[in-house]
Amino acid sequence: MAGKVFFSVSMSLDGFIAPESLGELMGRQWMELQQWIFPLRFFRENLKLGEGGEEGRDNDIARETFERTGASVMGKRMFDAGEQGWPEEAPFHTPVFVVTHEKRDPWERPGGTTFHFVNDGIESALDQAREAAGDRDVRIAGGGATILEYVNAGLIDEFSIALSPVLFGSGIRLFEGVDASRVALEQIRVESSPRVTHLTYAVRQR
Repeated sequence: MAGKVFFSVSMSLDGFIAPESLGELMGRQWMELQQWIFPLRFFRENLKLGEGGEEGRDNDIARETFERTGASVMGKRMFDAGEQGWPEEAPFHTPVFVVTHEKRDPWERPGGTTFHFVNDGIESALDQAREAAGDRDVRIAGGGATILEYVNAGLIDEFSIALSPVLFGSGIRLFEGVDASRVALEQIRVESSPRVTHLTYAVRQR
């Protein structure tokens, strides 16, 4: 298995990656958290928002994250929110494996994204994603509970955080409930831009 298993998220300075309520996912706080990515050329291209956009290291990181990803895994909560919010041509352009108890046929979208619904746990979803990804990496797309399950199961090789200068006060914490006795981190890279600080870590078992 050549590829890595990773996640990449934006996080507030006080440790939150999303509001508690799905109804607030496109609200002011969430928009502030993600504001570093909206002006980027790659983001605009990927969502077909038109030409132009900012270049630079933020843009390179967004593009590199997309290009390394051969398949994604996500939880049902993230899928439910995205099913309502994503454009018809969903922004993944790869197979996506949804960890769920719901039985459902694969959902194919224009542009190369097909959602597969996995009913037998996170390891099965990862095995299927690895096979689909080939020699590219598997991204655990979210949400927070799904990421945490993979971290606590020792299945994450690496992760990146775009640390945004925003305070949430409440919401979904990235590492709420982490089994710290099993997880050790090695800092790989720190890169800052005018909008965010990009932190990358390798994950080791203690």
